[in-house]
Amino acid sequence: MTRLSTLLLSVVLMTVGPTAFAADRYAVYESDSSFSDVMDGLKLAIQGRGMFINNVMHMNEMLERTGEDLGLGESLFIEAESVEFCSAVLSRKMISEDPRSIVNCPFIIAVYQLPDEPNTTYVAHRRFPPEETEQSPAMAEVAATLKGIAEEAISW
Repeated sequence: MTRLSTLLLSVVLMTVGPTAFAADRYAVYESDSSFSDVMDGLKLAIQGRGMFINNVMHMNEMLERTGEDLGLGESLFIEAESVEFCSAVLSRKMISEDPRSIVNCPFIIAVYQLPDEPNTTYVAHRRFPPEETEQSPAMAEVAATLKGIAEEAISW
C-alpha cells in the first residue's frame, strides 16, 4: 500500500468514526420498559431456553466505584448490568465446528440506561461477522439465539 493510499484510508476511517464500526460489532435494542422489567425479561428469556445464568455483573457499580477512585466523577450509566450465561448444546456445536470459537463462551447480554435517556432501557450483545454466521451453522444458531433473547427481553 502506498503512502497516499494509507493516508486516504486513515482519513476515511477518522471521518467514519467509531460509531459506524460499533454498529457492525454490537446489536442494540431499545425499550421504554423499566430497567428492572427488562432485566427480569432477560433472565426469563435465558432460563426459558434451558440455559444457565453463570453470573450477573453489576457493571454500573464497578464503574462508579472505580470512577471515584480515579477521580472520574461523571456517571456513565444510570444502571448497567451484564448477564453471563451458557448453553451446553450451542457451545458444543460451536466448538465442534471450530475449537477457536471457545472465545465466544460464555454468552453475554448487557442491559443499561444512559443518564441523558432515563426513560430508555438498552439491551446489547456482540454481533458476529456475516461471513462467520454464513459459513457456520452453529454460529448462525448462536446469533439467532442471542437476537431472540434480546428481543424477548425488551418486550416486557
